Amino acid sequence: MSGPALKIDRLVKRYGDFTAVDGISFEVARGAFFGLLGPNGAGKTTTINAIVGLAHITSGSIALFGHDVVRDWRQARRHVGLAPQEYNFDRYLNIRDVLIYQAGYYGLRGAEVARRADALLERFDLSSKAKQPYTRLSGGMKRRLSLARALIHEPPLVILDEPTAGVDVELRRDMWQLVRRLRDAGTTIILTTHYLEEAEEMADRVGVIDKGELILVEDKKELMLKLGKKRLTLILAAPIEEIPATLSAYPLTLSPDKRELVYHYDNSEHGGVAALLIDLVKAGVEVKDLRTEESSLEDIFVSLIRRAP
Repeated sequence: MSGPALKIDRLVKRYGDFTAVDGISFEVARGAFFGLLGPNGAGKTTTINAIVGLAHITSGSIALFGHDVVRDWRQARRHVGLAPQEYNFDRYLNIRDVLIYQAGYYGLRGAEVARRADALLERFDLSSKAKQPYTRLSGGMKRRLSLARALIHEPPLVILDEPTAGVDVELRRDMWQLVRRLRDAGTTIILTTHYLEEAEEMADRVGVIDKGELILVEDKKELMLKLGKKRLTLILAAPIEEIPATLSAYPLTLSPDKRELVYHYDNSEHGGVAALLIDLVKAGVEVKDLRTEESSLEDIFVSLIRRAP
């Protein structure tokens, strides 16, 4: 099969007079890891709910692996699994039955489903808790159960909505090991997260949404190259009282102790650092060491949100 895993075309979702999602369009390629980023209330969850059929579309269209989520909803929903941010397990079922019950929504039942549930419990290190209700699980175990439930029907696309919210550092690492295995096996993954370092590490492409509008969708590396900034700190061999006039063309700042010069520049600039170092020598400013820092995806995200009208 060809075509994208997900195609959203001019999606609009209104609640009365409030427009939660305002005409967004983007695609996610098969096997890609896509990060959907935005502040609280930006429209991320509404978009996800429209994808999986939990929210009615006001206008526009969504297709999963070529299946329209409205006209061909049965086939579309078989192609996606959702691990939501909030826990919504049936408290009257043990966690093994949670998985088996979920499979029934996709017309799956019988011995094969039971085997699949047991395999997922083993895979996510939950076998010893199989007969327990979810209320007796730790936060990390509940996150793993949520992901296992999303996978019970073996969908080719999985949506992770804040998958590591509320878990400690060690459990976050465990979750991401599981997610990496999914990615490496060819599963298409859509991630929303407040931990932007996770998206920076894992995502191939990112989309930024704010106030219901899509600000951009771009390859992560290209985005960081285009909008990222670097800072070069020059540690001086001796303090200077002021920046030489011959260096006025450079955006330099002198530290309060007069021992460091800081130079900010865009990733898109070429030759700026080399030219600066040459001009420093000409100005008689001796540098004994230097260090560089680069914008993170979080820095870029914050700048985009502040820039948005």
